[in-house]
Amino acid sequence: MCEYQGGLSAKVGDIGTEITAKNTFWTEFSEAKRGDYVLIGESMEPDPIEAGADEVMTVLRYADSFYRQADDFALITGA
Repeated sequence: MCEYQGGLSAKVGDIGTEITAKNTFWTEFSEAKRGDYVLIGESMEPDPIEAGADEVMTVLRYADSFYRQADDFALITGA
C-alpha cells in the first residue's frame, strides 16, 4: 500500500546523473532499490516491462515524523 503522484517535471538524481521523474510513490516499504519495478494496479503478466511497470530510479529515505514507528520512503521512477 502506498500513495503516488505523477507528472513531475523536476529533475532529480546523483551528481553527474540527471533523470526526469515520471512517478513518485510514498511508502514504508524499506527494501526497494534502484532497478526494481513498481506497477499501479494489478497484472497477471510476469514480465514487469510488459505489464507496464515503471523502473525505480531513485529511493529517498525520510524519517517517520509523526509516529516514529517506520521510516518513510519516496520511490521515484524515470520517464
